[in-house]
Amino acid sequence: MELLGRYWWWPVVLVLVHFGMNGCFGCWEQERIALLQFEASIVNYANEYGFPHWDLGNKESDCCEWEKVKCNITTGRIIQLTLKGLNSYLSRESRRGWYFNASLFLPFEDLQYLDLSENYICGWVPNEGFERFSALSKLEVLHLEYNYFNNSILSTLSGIDSLKELYLGENDFNGSIQGFERFSLLSKLEVLHLDGNNFNHSILQSLSGITTLKELDLSFNNFNGSIHIKDSNILNKLQLLDLSWNNFSAQVLESLTAFPSLKTLDLSDNNLEGSFTAKELSKLNNLEQLNLGYSSIDKSLLHKIGVMTSLNVLIVTNCELNGTLPDQGWCELKKLQEIDLSYNYFEGRLPSCMANLTSLRVLDLSNNHFNGNSVQSPLSSLTSLEYLSFSNTNFSIPSTLSFLSNLSNLKILLSDYNILALEPDSLTWIPTFQLKVFSLSSCSINIHNRTTPRFLHYQYDLREIRLSYSKLVGQFPYWLLENNTRLEFFIVNYNSFTGPFVVPYDIRPKMMSIDISDNCLHGPIPTNLGLIFPNLEFLKMSRNKFEGNIPSSFGNLVFLQELDLSENHLSGTRPMHFIMGCYNLGSLILSNNNFSGQILPTNSNWTNLRNLHLDNNQFSGMLPTWMGNMTHLEDIDMAKNHFEGPIPIELCKLVDVVNIDLSNNNLFGSVPSCFNSSNIIFFHSHKNFLSGPIPSAFQNNSYLLVLDLRDNHLTGSIPNWIGSLSSLRILLLKENHLGGQIPIQVCLLQNLNILDLSYNKFSGLIPHCLSNITFNASGPTGALVGFSSMGTSSRSLSLYLNTKSIITEYYFDEISMFSGFLKVEEEVEFTTKTRTYSYKGGTLKYMFGIDLSCNNLAGKIPLELGRMSSSIRALNLSHNNLSGPIPVTFSNLNQIESLDLSYNNLSGKIPPQLTEMTSLAVFIVAHNNLSGATPDRKNQFITFDESSYEGNPLLCGPPLNNSCTKMRPPSTISVDIKGQGGSFMDMSVFYISFVVAYIIVLLGIVVVLYVNPYWRRAWFNLIEVCIDTCYCFFVVHYHKLFNFSLA
Repeated sequence: MELLGRYWWWPVVLVLVHFGMNGCFGCWEQERIALLQFEASIVNYANEYGFPHWDLGNKESDCCEWEKVKCNITTGRIIQLTLKGLNSYLSRESRRGWYFNASLFLPFEDLQYLDLSENYICGWVPNEGFERFSALSKLEVLHLEYNYFNNSILSTLSGIDSLKELYLGENDFNGSIQGFERFSLLSKLEVLHLDGNNFNHSILQSLSGITTLKELDLSFNNFNGSIHIKDSNILNKLQLLDLSWNNFSAQVLESLTAFPSLKTLDLSDNNLEGSFTAKELSKLNNLEQLNLGYSSIDKSLLHKIGVMTSLNVLIVTNCELNGTLPDQGWCELKKLQEIDLSYNYFEGRLPSCMANLTSLRVLDLSNNHFNGNSVQSPLSSLTSLEYLSFSNTNFSIPSTLSFLSNLSNLKILLSDYNILALEPDSLTWIPTFQLKVFSLSSCSINIHNRTTPRFLHYQYDLREIRLSYSKLVGQFPYWLLENNTRLEFFIVNYNSFTGPFVVPYDIRPKMMSIDISDNCLHGPIPTNLGLIFPNLEFLKMSRNKFEGNIPSSFGNLVFLQELDLSENHLSGTRPMHFIMGCYNLGSLILSNNNFSGQILPTNSNWTNLRNLHLDNNQFSGMLPTWMGNMTHLEDIDMAKNHFEGPIPIELCKLVDVVNIDLSNNNLFGSVPSCFNSSNIIFFHSHKNFLSGPIPSAFQNNSYLLVLDLRDNHLTGSIPNWIGSLSSLRILLLKENHLGGQIPIQVCLLQNLNILDLSYNKFSGLIPHCLSNITFNASGPTGALVGFSSMGTSSRSLSLYLNTKSIITEYYFDEISMFSGFLKVEEEVEFTTKTRTYSYKGGTLKYMFGIDLSCNNLAGKIPLELGRMSSSIRALNLSHNNLSGPIPVTFSNLNQIESLDLSYNNLSGKIPPQLTEMTSLAVFIVAHNNLSGATPDRKNQFITFDESSYEGNPLLCGPPLNNSCTKMRPPSTISVDIKGQGGSFMDMSVFYISFVVAYIIVLLGIVVVLYVNPYWRRAWFNLIEVCIDTCYCFFVVHYHKLFNFSLA
């Protein structure tokens, strides 16, 4: 009791601390009201996704807990407002929208940080500009980037004397410097960003009054050449200067010696023509960080840069440097801690002087042309290295990586796209380092036993590992999962690992991404997988041999964004727990399995789903109407299942959909005309029972690349609006009941790759204007290869280093960046060379063809078809009623591989010029009325057999059996009468035969007349009538002629 009395005041202190940490009773009421007033003022212009949607109804809610708001935990006053990107985009021309009202922010008296960037603010309410912010005496940081402010704002900002950081990048200053002289009043300003405003050299002189300035960003402006500074004492406290993305020359370094305190200089993405002198470089003796990346610099720089004795960071990536690395100059930078030499053309061996760089922590040699054995390189002497990348350098690397044994501080090792060489077992070693990131993908391995590197058995702190595309063999390396308890990314796809997929026994909450696709793993999916990795975001197990069902433990994966189980032997239905639990799922890929049953229950809550691939399974039933509620769906593939019924009208709600594939099902009815199809790029519904006319849903869609409606029951004709599909590359209407003439509007589709109208009832003439089709592989929109989806943002590799790194801060972590990468390849079928082929991805881009076969087309083949782009690969006009000759102009189609004109009524000779078609693999003119000799047996025509010409009785010559000599007319046959002893026919025999035949006929008539009295009377009557008629005819015409002569 005495002890309790002694410490009675502790509960009171705890209560006071609790209320102090929560600002007593939350945020101040006047500040809460001010926030709601601000929200109401911009609600008409707000961006739906960026708008905070603060609680308008609950008066008890604490505004310190609201999104984009931060309060002082002691006073409860608002100290930070991050109001970035609230406003919808407005063009500079419209000038309509949000006008700033400073009075709305005056209640925030303790405000220290205000971000109004990316709001496209057009101006401010009269007398309510930033001059009112002078009352905010604690405001230190103000972000106004990406708005439409001009120089008139400068005078209003000069009164905020508490400002330390001001960001004005990407506004409408348009190079004018008027008003910046007033910034001399900002006596505390240390950071100023003016990037993206087209300023010129005079801006530096106008900023000379800001004596406290330490950081200045002038990137993305209009600078060129050098800088001319009149006053050598300006900005003498400036430590960081960003001049990137301009057009400076190498002479700019001489001007920058005017800034004696300069420590960080960014000249990346400039021209930098000319050479740097050692004298100029030596004057920048305080410079610690120099970025020259993505600039064309003189290769002598590395020889001279040794005079910059304070330099600790050097970036020369992508500078088109070549030759061997020099053995002097840059090796003398004793303080150098980070260097980036990547993406150049360096070759040869690494110089031995690199061993002098004992302070080096970050080294990037990737994407060069080095060669030689890495064991003999000086890399093993750089004992301070924490980050080492030599990916794609042509190094020969020992499989054990023993040459790195001295690098005890190494944390990140990237060695992709190199050559792995066998190292004797006697060199097995235990590494002194514990890696956090290791990547060994896409390596060429000159080893028979391509097993996982042994040193990995001794790694226990890995966070990211990638062993992709390396043809590694052996049992699945479950020990990597077992040993590294903090592993986040486990990527071992495209290898030949075998056995079951074994997971650890204890929970691994750090794991975010697993990719074991494209291996030879088998057995069931571990039933406890969802329990062991509860925070998993990406799981790819495709193209293995897994069997069985989806475990119900998948329902625990509430953070799962992408699941790919495609191309396995999985079966059964989806467990309800999985369907209800994975509500963050963005991509579900179950293609090419044996799943069955209904697609999804009506109460599934996958509202974030973007990609849904259920193709090539045994799903059945009707397409669910509630799919219209998945408003983020972009990619739907349900082909090759047993779905039936009509296409739901609710799919019209999917305004973001890009790809729809409903092919090879039992769907009937028509395609809903309400489709909001303005974003659809690929539409497939072939091999169904759809009826009615071609759907008008696609009218005026300028993005549509593929329209595949073949093998349905469509009727009517091709609508005239077909010409409005300006980007269309594939039009497949094969095997329907379409008729009428082919409209000339088809000719407006100048970017077509494939046009297939075969097996319909089209009639009339072939449009001459089909020659307008360009058959251009590049096309207007880029690619038919498909589309990609990125499911995660990249992280910085500097997270895994002992100390902060400048270079790796800006490096994308490719392992995490591509963990959520989904690539969808477009695929279509087209008949050419008498066979149906499937064209996919990049191959499809270069396939060009027209198929008008099996219709009722008539008339001549237009000569213009022979003047089409020479890129066309296939032309099929067979099984029609075409007549006339084969156009000689077809010889211009020098890249055509298949030409089928069979089963028509074509006549005349086959043009001999067709032998110039040297790419031709299939040529068929069978079953026509062609005549004359077949083309010469040369080039490709030597490969065509009799079947190419059969059914033309008047054709002759090889490969046909009938010789042209036997078919020539008699007048052309040369006969040697003397040599053969007579004429072609015995004339005496002819005369005797004629007389005998005449006598026999005459005697026959006499016998008939003698035997039959009726025929005798009729005969003499006929003779009498003929005599009378001839007599009358002669007398009448004689008198007429006589009278005419007298006249």
